[in-house]
Amino acid sequence: MPVPTRVRHLIGGEWVDSSDGGTFETHDPHDQSLLGTVARGTVEDGTRAVTAARTAFDEGPWPSMTPKERARILHAVADAVDAHRDELAMLETRDGGKVLSHMLHAEIPRVAHNLRFFADFAAMASNEAYPDGPLLSYVLTPPAGVVSAISPWNAPLMLASWKFAPALAFGNTVVLKPAPQTPLSAARFAELALEAGLPEGVLNVVQGFGGDEVAGPLTSDPRVDRITFTGSTATGRKVMAAAAQNLTPVSAELGGKSANVVFDDADLEVATDVAIKGVFAGSGQVCLAGTRLLVQRGILDDFLARFTEKARALTVGDPKAEGTRMGPLIEGPHLDKVHGYVELAQTEGGKVLTGGTRLGGDLASGFYYPPTIITGLTNQARTAREEIFGPVQTVIPFDTEDEALAIANDSPYGLAGILCTQNLDRAHRLASRWQAGMVWINCFFERDLRLPFGGEGQSGVGREGGTYSREFFTNPRAVTLRMH
Repeated sequence: MPVPTRVRHLIGGEWVDSSDGGTFETHDPHDQSLLGTVARGTVEDGTRAVTAARTAFDEGPWPSMTPKERARILHAVADAVDAHRDELAMLETRDGGKVLSHMLHAEIPRVAHNLRFFADFAAMASNEAYPDGPLLSYVLTPPAGVVSAISPWNAPLMLASWKFAPALAFGNTVVLKPAPQTPLSAARFAELALEAGLPEGVLNVVQGFGGDEVAGPLTSDPRVDRITFTGSTATGRKVMAAAAQNLTPVSAELGGKSANVVFDDADLEVATDVAIKGVFAGSGQVCLAGTRLLVQRGILDDFLARFTEKARALTVGDPKAEGTRMGPLIEGPHLDKVHGYVELAQTEGGKVLTGGTRLGGDLASGFYYPPTIITGLTNQARTAREEIFGPVQTVIPFDTEDEALAIANDSPYGLAGILCTQNLDRAHRLASRWQAGMVWINCFFERDLRLPFGGEGQSGVGREGGTYSREFFTNPRAVTLRMH
């Protein structure tokens, strides 16, 4: 399947090159083949995109449309995503290395679902009204304005749609900056959105890098009204520092080191399947991943035998091939980082049960790393505390419920938690005391868009989803009228 050889910015409905003519390349992590040459955004490009979004918000029809009118257009955009599912899935598989079957049946359909959900949610949302004698008080929720959406490379279009879908549904205009590692799907989606009827300037896409390059104005321009960011904790700090100059509200979903706690009453088939998905899905490049696996000591040997067998059975290889369960990591430096942590784990006293070496043979030209399981570490080891963002599982035994909870909460992060037990009292009890934004019980990464999504501690600030998205992407306004 052909892929773009030239990717440009979309600013104000026009496709333009970088202001200084600079470009960068995007490559397939499977074999490092060249996929496209991409406009490398500058500060000027970012500023132009903000200007286009500001003009579209202040002078264009989008904010003044009724929610039902916007919903009609967003459903048309979702229809276009469904119609081009195969194309978008292949773009993401080649650009990011994710397994094609997953893209076809999970992530790309979810993009369309996200658009439809927020389109309907905004159209059907109710507002508060409080009659009090001669006074009538009510709440308006006008759109916030210009939204900067900065999305990561590990689920490029799906995670971007968690941002632009609610932002657009509530009447905002958007400047989207996809990660430089995965620029292709955002550009193609923007084309489809324009063709489906989204007004020019409502969605702008600028390609490039952070810091003082294209992302600078997206975080520091006073004309930006909201910033939604997903990425590393280190970058999140920089985004928030820039936003603080203008007191711009930020919603930031950052890193994680989630605990997956398995009790001795768990269904071990379910628990091992949850653990496999919880750490090896997406080749471990998932911020929510349950990379600290806590197993009650009485079932440790049995659990590890089953878990290791299932990990070794995962097919690692070309993500386009049928039957592949794990594709490559995103790029060479990231592969080096992941392997470096495995080497560190062994110096810290860890034992590698499976994996732990770079893959060679037919996969040597790609950035492949096998499912890796490490035992013998405590929760104080760096490998158990720092985010690796790869297919590396540390296993830590525990004896009591209180001990398990203490270990789970002993982390600078607080994004998610996973709990496997058949004791409902325990499940509710621990969920209420777990210091994490989300807790999954006997499952992993099941997302209902009505629920709050976000983390605690160094895993971020703010929540999005349902009414939480409406609160963030609008400016709730109290109105009180005295009636005579």
